[in-house]
Amino acid sequence: MTASIGVDVGGTKVLGVLTASGGEVLAEERTPTPAGGDAILDAVISVTEKLRSGNDTTLVGVGMPGLVDNEGVLRFAPNLPGVVDLAVRSTMQDRIPGTTVRVENDATCAVWGERVLGAARGIDHVLLVTLGTGIGGGIVSDGRLLRGANGFAGEIGHMIVNPHGPPCRCGQRGCWERYASGSGLGRIAREAANAGQADRVMELAGGDPEDVKGEHVTQAAAEGDAEAAEIFNRFAWWLALGLANLANIHDPSVFVLGGGLIEAGEVLMAPTRVAFAGLVEGAEHRPPVEIVPAQLGEHAGAIGAAALHW
Repeated sequence: MTASIGVDVGGTKVLGVLTASGGEVLAEERTPTPAGGDAILDAVISVTEKLRSGNDTTLVGVGMPGLVDNEGVLRFAPNLPGVVDLAVRSTMQDRIPGTTVRVENDATCAVWGERVLGAARGIDHVLLVTLGTGIGGGIVSDGRLLRGANGFAGEIGHMIVNPHGPPCRCGQRGCWERYASGSGLGRIAREAANAGQADRVMELAGGDPEDVKGEHVTQAAAEGDAEAAEIFNRFAWWLALGLANLANIHDPSVFVLGGGLIEAGEVLMAPTRVAFAGLVEGAEHRPPVEIVPAQLGEHAGAIGAAALHW
């Protein structure tokens, strides 16, 4: 293994790392995510060139949020408005001569990072679920990344769990991420606030139910507020519903939960495990499926992107 660069493009920041052959992060660069495909590519290239300064690294991996095809083209990105058919790999290799660039979905990169160096180190059947503004997914099967025919595997946030549910940015209704992401937690909390069931959460939000967000629930739950814990119980059921569907299809050894929501800790993890056991097929007849928090934090995607070359 040689040193490589990994760049993770998120909704708010572009984060890059230079890694040694064993995964040690040697340098880091970050910049806010700009609007528009060309500007995003400029930011990724700028971060990459800064990390290459003073070394001869030629291996670059990039994680992009959305449908990334086998040619390294970002075909569709629901959470990057207006970004479609962005030729990431070919543009980068043209503008940074001598580099070998691999481009994958950001959560696909993150699951590889967690499998190589994090919570699922050495495990051959892993499913990563990132819980942020939306839901991303990455799958390792038999020790290999599961990419699908076109590279689009892992778009688990857009699994429809309620066809009559709220609209999603992808154009469908009732996607799992509308219920089990950070925005989903906020929606459930606003419903509770409007029903008079979230006094402390309302207080943290300034008194207006429409201003309630997921972070207010997390803060109230951390303070020991019982109503916030009940909101998490409702949210955990929706999260566990999707995990059970995925377990029935993929039979993983472990689910790794990443993203900002896992900062809630056991107030989220404990009810999710309980609800999952009641929803997955034949729970009493199958080995337990572990549900664990990710270990690499915000660096998982960037480290995993670098590790695509290992």
